[in-house]
Amino acid sequence: MAINLEKGSAINLTKTEPSLKKLRLGLGWDLLSSEPPIDIDCCVFICKYDAQEQPKLLSDQHFVFYNNLKCPQGAVEHLGDNRTGAGDGDDETITIDLQTIEPNAQELSFFVTIHNDSRGFSHVNTSYIKMYNELTGNLIAEYKLGQEFANESAVQVGSLIKNGSEWEFHAVGAGYQLGLGDIVAGYQ
Repeated sequence: MAINLEKGSAINLTKTEPSLKKLRLGLGWDLLSSEPPIDIDCCVFICKYDAQEQPKLLSDQHFVFYNNLKCPQGAVEHLGDNRTGAGDGDDETITIDLQTIEPNAQELSFFVTIHNDSRGFSHVNTSYIKMYNELTGNLIAEYKLGQEFANESAVQVGSLIKNGSEWEFHAVGAGYQLGLGDIVAGYQ
């Protein structure tokens, strides 16, 4: 049974899904019938903490998105850009191999952004991020991006945080009126 995550909640993925070796994130969205297509994207920042305990990219190649589909180790892979949200099920997918991820990675931050469009999430009927056990197909958790992000163009959905040998997902739910370049600059 999947856990419905809300802003501020956390789940220990290692305890919830003990056999978890590979994780799959699915982003899905549907437009309001009166709206023209909108391109929503998901991306991952693979980070370590700086002296102020802030997450910073391991390198520019550790930012995985529609123009950089894999990190150097291949542990995080974006499976391609969907520019309309058309169709059923997940519209964009990112896979994460927890066993081969860079050993000094301490956090993976997940963002959903509206690409080159001033419309906020109020123009989207439904949008979500789902986490699956890639090997079993089990849905582990879902985080719905609701109307609290109506005027936002970017949302930090959450972070996968390494705690010793365990992985925890923290639902952040922070909305921003920023472009992707502004967000990337904050992680450098």
